[in-house]
Amino acid sequence: MTELGPDSWPPAPITTERLVLRASEARDRAAFIELFSSPEVGTYIGGARPRAEVEGAMPEIPGRRPGLFVIERDGTMIGVVTIEPRAADRRGHVRPEGGEAELGYLLLPAAWGNGYAAEACAATLGWFTETRPGEPVVLTTQTANVRAMRLATTLGFTEVERFEEYGAEQWFGAWTHPSQPHA
Repeated sequence: MTELGPDSWPPAPITTERLVLRASEARDRAAFIELFSSPEVGTYIGGARPRAEVEGAMPEIPGRRPGLFVIERDGTMIGVVTIEPRAADRRGHVRPEGGEAELGYLLLPAAWGNGYAAEACAATLGWFTETRPGEPVVLTTQTANVRAMRLATTLGFTEVERFEEYGAEQWFGAWTHPSQPHA
């Protein structure tokens, strides 16, 4: 994947039926702290970090990097969705050289169960397809996270393999735009 650089980031906000996907702003700091210190959110990503540690490390404008969208509902941040290069040294690739785009998302527990993750991820995949046509996208989640695996298949990800990483079995899937063959 060609890096999303400062000249191409942030894009114009993406509006869906219920959400706005946009670059982060200073007003999102409290929600970022809540997101990364939440025990529920941390369940399948290695655990929550202590709130004081997150507060101390959180910059004034958190998450300000290419590939990270804030998910906003009714003017308030409810989570993030990312599409960033998968590190070449990690297990799970669909290209021999690696570098595929990897989709990820985190939502605050109060936003769970409303279809917001599916809506935000589908919009991000649509944006990415327009920005980087033909590029494969991958997603990894713990097999214990049944809801995330179900969402991945709903979005059109196909299981490629399972492997052990971070002390847990991981589900690794690949997605390409429906008009493109799988890589």
